[in-house]
Parts: sequence; structure tokens; C-alpha cells
Amino acid sequence: MARSGEHYMPRPDGDFAAWANHYYDAVEKWYSVQGFDPNELKALKEALSAWAAAYPAHVAAQQRAEGARQAKDAARAALEKEVRPVTNFVQGYPKTTNADRAEMGITVRDTSPTPAPAPSSRPLALVDGRQRLTHQLRLVDESTPTRRARPKGVQRAEVYVALTPPGQPAPANPSDYRYIGSVTRGETTLSFDSDKGGMQAHYLSRWVSTSGATGPWSDTASATVAA
Repeated sequence: MARSGEHYMPRPDGDFAAWANHYYDAVEKWYSVQGFDPNELKALKEALSAWAAAYPAHVAAQQRAEGARQAKDAARAALEKEVRPVTNFVQGYPKTTNADRAEMGITVRDTSPTPAPAPSSRPLALVDGRQRLTHQLRLVDESTPTRRARPKGVQRAEVYVALTPPGQPAPANPSDYRYIGSVTRGETTLSFDSDKGGMQAHYLSRWVSTSGATGPWSDTASATVAA
């Protein structure tokens, strides 16, 4: 079934070029059979001739442009390859100043980085006390308890402990806790002397940023020291 409008004309230029030549030949033949004056097709023939000249020129220009793009990309890659070792040498040379770097348009090194702010979140301590005289302590951030990663800008966690007899509450004042070390990999193992078996170990911790700023204290995590 024929379609209305100009949808019978192929959209791709290559298909349109083949169609247009066939179309003109068929129309010219039809005009002859019907006895019409072929001069009435003069404008059509001129338009076909203009198209026949413009289309190949366009294709050739596209091919030249693609070749030029490939040559440009190859030349840039070769130049970048030469730039990198020279830049590495300049950056590593002790007498190179930031003014030199700025003049060359390369990375200017930050000699005074902005210190990391104090952490705003708290560690969450998970204590496994199933082993005799041993506690395994794992620290995660309270905002992402299912992940092991420390918050951004945090270098480590300070861990403190207080021991109390069974049934006695944890000390409320952080100054009553003893510093036992820093945790950088998210977990640590603590061992107790045999006389501490049966006592309650209470843990406080806090994040420390890469600049040394400390964050808020965690909630107290408690567990019995298995005898």
C-alpha cells in the first residue's frame, strides 16, 4: 500500500541517491509515453544534476575529515606520551617551584593541605567474648554499621577500657577508662590476665582524623571476660 506525503523517499543519502536516479528515468519515460513535453522536467533534471555533484563531494569530505581526525588523535597521543616523562622529571626536581609549575600549566602541589575536620560520627563497638580471657573487638561507624570502612578523613580509632566486678555499672566518666591502643584496620584482639576472668569489660572509643582531631565518644560496649 502506498504511503501519503513524502515518505516514499528513502531517508539515508545513499539509498536516496539510487532512488532519485531511478525515479528520474522512470518519470522521463512516463512523460514520453503520455506525450507530455519533456522540457517540463527541466527543473527536475537540474536539481538531480546538482544533487549528483553535491552528494559525492560530501562523502569525499566526510572521508577526508575522518582521516584528519584519526591523524589528529594519533598526533595527540604521541605528544602526550612525550609530555608525561618530562613533567614527571620537572615535578620531581628539587628546585622546581610552584611558580614554575603554574607557568608550565602543570599540577601545582598543595604544600599546606586543609587539615581534616574532627569526625562528627561515633564508632560502634562489637565485642565477641566467647573465647577464654579474650575479647575480639570490631569497630564500625554508627552511620554505616554494615561496612568496615572508616569515615572519610578518619585515620584510626582510640580504644579505652574499664573493668568492673560483675553487676557493677560501667563508669560514666571517660577519664575512668584506660587507653589500650588505636585500631586502624577495624578490629583488634585483647587478652586479659587470669585474675580478670569473670569481670565486666566496658569499652569506649572515638574516631581520630588524619590531622589528629578527635570525634565524640561512642556508647559504652560491655562484655564479660570469660574465665
